[in-house]
Amino acid sequence: MALVALVTVLLLAQYFAFLSLCGAQRARAGVMAPAVTGNEGFERAYRVQMNTLEQLVITLPALWLSAIYFDPPWVAAGLGLLFLMGRQLYRHSYVRDPARRGPGMIIGALANAGLLLTALWGIVPRLPGF
Repeated sequence: MALVALVTVLLLAQYFAFLSLCGAQRARAGVMAPAVTGNEGFERAYRVQMNTLEQLVITLPALWLSAIYFDPPWVAAGLGLLFLMGRQLYRHSYVRDPARRGPGMIIGALANAGLLLTALWGIVPRLPGF
C-alpha cells in the first residue's frame, strides 16, 4: 500500500504544480481574480488545472478502492501512474494546442476506467449473496 500512497502523493504534487503554473500564468497575463477569461494562455492553463481537478474526483477514490479490494494493489498503483503520465501529456499538449489534447485525455480515461473496473472486480465478490 505504500506504493499506492506514493502515487497519491505524486498525483497531488502534480495537481499542485498545475495550480501553481496556472497562478503564474494568471499573473503574467494580468488576469485579475475572479476573472477566468481574457488571455488565451491563462485560459488554457486554467482549463488544464480545472480538468485535472475534475478527473481527480474519480481517480483518487478509485485508486484507493482498487488498491484495497483488488489484489495485487500494485495494479492500482500502476494505473495511477498511467493516469499521472496521461495528465502530463494532456497538459503539455493542451497549453500548446488544445486540439491535440486527445491522447493525454484518452490515457487518463483508460487509467480511470481500469481503476473503476478493478475496484468493482474486487468489491462485488465481497457483497452479501456472492
